[in-house]
Amino acid sequence: MAKGHVMVLPMPCQGHVTPLMELSHRLVDHGFEVTFVNTEVDHALVVAALPREGDGALLHGIHLASIPDGLADDEDRKDLNKLVDAYSRHMPGYLEALVAEMEAAGRPKVSWLVGDVNMGWSFPVAKKLGIRVASFWPASMACLAIMLKIPNLIQDGVLNDKGWPVREETLQLAPGMPPLHTSLLSWNNAGAPEGQPIIFDLVCRNNKFNDLAEIVVGNSFQEAEAGAFKLFPDILPIGPLFADSAFLKPVGSFLPEDERCLKWLDARPDGSVVYVAFGSMAIFDPRQFQELAEGLELTGRPFLWVVRPDFTPGLDKAWLHDFQQRVAGTGMIVSWCSQQQVLAHRAVACFVSHCGWNSTLEAVRNGVPVLCWPYFCDQFLDRSYVTDVWRTGLAVSPGEDGVVAKEEVKFKVDKVIGDAGFRKRAGWLKQAAAECVAEGGSSYENFTRFVELLSSE
Repeated sequence: MAKGHVMVLPMPCQGHVTPLMELSHRLVDHGFEVTFVNTEVDHALVVAALPREGDGALLHGIHLASIPDGLADDEDRKDLNKLVDAYSRHMPGYLEALVAEMEAAGRPKVSWLVGDVNMGWSFPVAKKLGIRVASFWPASMACLAIMLKIPNLIQDGVLNDKGWPVREETLQLAPGMPPLHTSLLSWNNAGAPEGQPIIFDLVCRNNKFNDLAEIVVGNSFQEAEAGAFKLFPDILPIGPLFADSAFLKPVGSFLPEDERCLKWLDARPDGSVVYVAFGSMAIFDPRQFQELAEGLELTGRPFLWVVRPDFTPGLDKAWLHDFQQRVAGTGMIVSWCSQQQVLAHRAVACFVSHCGWNSTLEAVRNGVPVLCWPYFCDQFLDRSYVTDVWRTGLAVSPGEDGVVAKEEVKFKVDKVIGDAGFRKRAGWLKQAAAECVAEGGSSYENFTRFVELLSSE
């Protein structure tokens, strides 16, 4: 008999699906029945990318379900403003209908919603249906802390009531927290400026919806973000989350993983490979792509580079073919991979990353130094953790034209790999993360509390 039926709802982005899928596997391990609700588009991607035969309806004990996101088939889901506006208006009704359908089909009544904070609209829907609410924050605690402090920042004259900075200054909410310039706040860097009010409104509404949750948990750990957790001691870190140490349980990838790169890594010496990946949303223009490519070539080091099919629209195919021919002996390009397995590999020396929180935590968990290249949203804050707080890596510096030159790529990669201090501090953080999730650690104890609450009547 399952402990209870838990519905899990991520924001429809890869970086939100992954940690909630990892959490879902953990809940199944603890005896819960889990229904994981994606948008129809993301559900189709996840099922298509599953590395197994047969029906995609069940995933190691996780039931996969889907509802529409309110956008037409041909609309751009990488436009966060458009996506957020559509799902906030259309998904509440679809979620309610899904719960009714599941009950009509004889599924056990949903006892808890574990909802992404970014899907705060779902919390009143759950309450209306008699479902208890647990809130999950998938990014850094520092990011959530800044969002929760918006009223104070407005009151102090740092922001206006539309979320734009009034003053150009570097913010640091508390000792030990990452410093962040007011021009780099996540809601002001999520897409086209004209759509900013939609994102800022979402953040402010979600702050209020969060009050409906009986518990708020996050994918972080005490030692990584002690300053932020001190500000909000009621928010419980349960990370770094991972599904299983053998990497057998799928974590909801939107693209099929190319497993050839693991054999390729096996043939490389320890601590020799530069791993390059920019997550699921970043876009490079052709010039920046070429500078990065030639910078990797200049290092003379083996590299593994994840280039999604939509990463660089308009890239010259002949140029790319020529580049791949030149680096065939040292470099490997794949369209997607199991990043957790790659970062855990002994051959990886450093990670050139967009600094999404999942990627940042995966680097932390494996003690890998990072060269930071943030793209949007909260990634600038994560860069600040790496470069200013933990001191486990460096950041690229674009030229006056906004382009990171190939010489800069080579210089910074060499510096990150050549400085033993980065690896030493990354090793300390890896150890701290391992102790937090081990029996008796702070994340372990918080997760136990979470499971006990979800098990209660």
